[in-house]
Amino acid sequence: MSIADLRRDYRSHVLVEADASDDPLVQFRRWFDDALRAELLEPNAMTLATVSADGDPAARTVLLKGLDDTGFVFFTNYDSAKGRHLTSHPRACLLFFWGELERQVRITGDVERLGTAESLEYFRSRPRSSQLGAWASPQSQVIASRTVLDDALAQLEATHASQEIPLPPFWGGYRVVPDAVEFWQGRTSRLHDRLLYTRQGHDWSRVRLAP
Repeated sequence: MSIADLRRDYRSHVLVEADASDDPLVQFRRWFDDALRAELLEPNAMTLATVSADGDPAARTVLLKGLDDTGFVFFTNYDSAKGRHLTSHPRACLLFFWGELERQVRITGDVERLGTAESLEYFRSRPRSSQLGAWASPQSQVIASRTVLDDALAQLEATHASQEIPLPPFWGGYRVVPDAVEFWQGRTSRLHDRLLYTRQGHDWSRVRLAP
């Protein structure tokens, strides 16, 4: 079969203004709860798009680890490619795609670093192996082989065998503070539903976009 012939007609849900919340964060939680109930594989996986200091775009999948009334939280190495991008250009776009539900959500906004206390709280909740991994990996840097990581991990395991693992100074959280959120629901005939929320001061406005 040709790639061009791959297609699917979406019919499972609709998205109409009367059923949608006036607050996009409330609407997001509704859809996220639907994804949890559907037992999707890693429903908190999201594409994070950033821009380098030179204007080159980049995207990768990260995991949502927090959500409150101010925004969407994830954690990473500050010295990674995405960390360097966010230092030079602290804006990002997030994309959640829940194919089984024929839905996606796109979020755009400013990005801010979490405080040390918030990052430490999450770091302590991680499995010990993940804590050690944060120390062992010089994320996004060129390494000679897998052995570099394995040797670093073994050394860290020995060093911290009976000790609490400290928060790396180069690792922590970011919060994407949304100023635009778009909900996309697949519909038949490619006439999909798209509701776009944009921040207006402390409130949100909502419009329907043509698919």
